[in-house]
Amino acid sequence: MRSSKAVVAEEDDLNRAVVAPHQQPGGRRKATGNMRAWLVVSDSGRSYLEEAGKHSIMRRTGLPARDLRVLDPQLSYPSTILGRERAIVINLEHIKAVITATEVLVPNSRDPLVAPFVQDLQARVSSGSYGAPHHVVTESDEGDADGTSKAVLTSQTQSGSPGLALDAYSNGSTKVLPFEFRALEACLESACRLLESETLTLEQEAYPALDELTSKISTLNLERVRQIKSRLVAISGRVQKVRDELEHLLDDDMDMAEMYLTEKLAHQRAGETSSRADIGNVELEMDDDGDEDAKTETESTSGGLGGFKLNIEELEMLLEAYFVQIDGTLNKLSALREYVDDTEDYINIMLDEKQNQLLQMGVMLSTATLVITAGVVVVGIFGMNITIELFNVPTFHQFWEATGGTVGGCLILYILAICWGKKSGLLQ
Repeated sequence: MRSSKAVVAEEDDLNRAVVAPHQQPGGRRKATGNMRAWLVVSDSGRSYLEEAGKHSIMRRTGLPARDLRVLDPQLSYPSTILGRERAIVINLEHIKAVITATEVLVPNSRDPLVAPFVQDLQARVSSGSYGAPHHVVTESDEGDADGTSKAVLTSQTQSGSPGLALDAYSNGSTKVLPFEFRALEACLESACRLLESETLTLEQEAYPALDELTSKISTLNLERVRQIKSRLVAISGRVQKVRDELEHLLDDDMDMAEMYLTEKLAHQRAGETSSRADIGNVELEMDDDGDEDAKTETESTSGGLGGFKLNIEELEMLLEAYFVQIDGTLNKLSALREYVDDTEDYINIMLDEKQNQLLQMGVMLSTATLVITAGVVVVGIFGMNITIELFNVPTFHQFWEATGGTVGGCLILYILAICWGKKSGLLQ
């Protein structure tokens, strides 16, 4: 028999080998590419940094590698909300997190945009549901010896024990919003707030620029509107993706049921406890001929656990609230897009009007050129080196008569041409 001290020493060595396999005996860490700093926010509101590898997170959360790939900062993935058996994967804009029944893992905690989200998450977790104190007051169903009911105060300790959280969630008549839903709400609110802020900033820049473009068409104003339209398309795509993801969740009851992590964990523990109690009672009472009956009873117990149904109304209301908010943001962007399209149509109309004016001016100049050419023909005829009877006239007044007749004839022809153009609709 080995002594208890030797057994304890071997267990400590094994724990150190499992927890910190990347550490050398000298206390220095090896440079490993798979290690990443994760910010862990527990269900008590306590947060701390922890270095963990991908395989460690997979064992901790029960997620496959393809789900953790969504959180890789080097890869570009659209907005995604994945509900799994033991965790929820969040990838919404700048928010990347893994939510379990007892903690939230944030991989990009050093991002300046994530700091307000972490503060909001800690405040929501610490204050319970919607600002209520982080405890649940419940009345037990059974009275005491005097026949009066007892008030049992259940609160979560700062150590973040999941057992106390599950008891407070499942045993009370006043239901606390589950931890995973408070964390999910913080993620949704942070993402919606960011998109709403970018939309408001874009509106404040877009409307004055569009109004200035309508009053003065210039290269600088056109370039500003082009950049605004590019930003509008990018933001609209991001908002549309978040809206589609929320709509997909609202349309799929199974995906929403997968997100009830605390309730599933509480039901699973209750089922395991009842199964162990039933199996113990059966082993004490059954004889050699009752093996098949005990097996049938155990299978029926596990079958009842598998048929566990969840009421998803609570999560559905939460998702609908943020769906309405993100849909309002999308409507603002749609209104801005319509304003941009209307401005473009107005600019095109103005440009067409300018083009029509230039065409009319061209027609008038062409008509004037034609009339002047007719006068030049007359002058050319008189300038020929031929002898005509007019040259032999001794008086000089006939020269002015010929010149005046030529110019007057050209003016009459020009006026007749312009009148004909306006009458036919070619000129305004």
